[in-house]
Amino acid sequence: MQKQEIIFEDDDIIIVNKPAQMLTIPDRHDSKIPSVLGNLRQTQDSVFIVHRIDRETSGVLVFAKNEHAHRHLSMQFENRETRKIYLALVEGIMPDDTGRIDKPIAEHPTIPGRMTVARKGKESVTEFEVVERFKNFTLVNADIKTGRTHQIRVHFQSQGFPLAIDSIYGKRDALFAHDIKTNRFNAPTETEERPLMARTALHASKLTFLHPTKNISMTFEATLPKDFKAVVQQLTKWGK
Repeated sequence: MQKQEIIFEDDDIIIVNKPAQMLTIPDRHDSKIPSVLGNLRQTQDSVFIVHRIDRETSGVLVFAKNEHAHRHLSMQFENRETRKIYLALVEGIMPDDTGRIDKPIAEHPTIPGRMTVARKGKESVTEFEVVERFKNFTLVNADIKTGRTHQIRVHFQSQGFPLAIDSIYGKRDALFAHDIKTNRFNAPTETEERPLMARTALHASKLTFLHPTKNISMTFEATLPKDFKAVVQQLTKWGK
């Protein structure tokens, strides 16, 4: 597992690039499982959680270092005054360069831990912009206007373009070279070929908010981790 990278820090905030497979906050049942917040508390006098991203998702997180910053930032997230951009790799070729998915989301009525589009669900809005199209996949920026559980995953799946790797809403739980190279590549047995990426194909790439004391808009960007970068490189080489 990669170590968390501190992108920026001052007297009020800490910006972290969370590695995939790391929890945002400590596990309720096993405090020994590594988490971003747990690691920060080993070196900080005080640190407050403002928002979270899923364990398998990598990317940018902001933490507050005092109560004033915590209140200020929490209100921005609650009032939808922040901007959160995710980079997603989806299955299939999306025809529209830009679009808006406005579909309410609720807990699945029969499957625990799963969300679904539902008429009586909570308002959920995702705007998207295609970054690049490949033979069987599309790289897209997703701008979430609401913060529902699994929102991006559910919204793209509902459009017929699930994430390229998604064990709950997609077709596969890992992406291999032979998935990209198709007819040009004779895949070895599963025991020989290692996956390029084996977690949700989602990265929290940009976060914009108002600094709690400087009162200026700030945007922070988290670089792509190695696994996601490797997939993009293979798609660029073989998946056109």
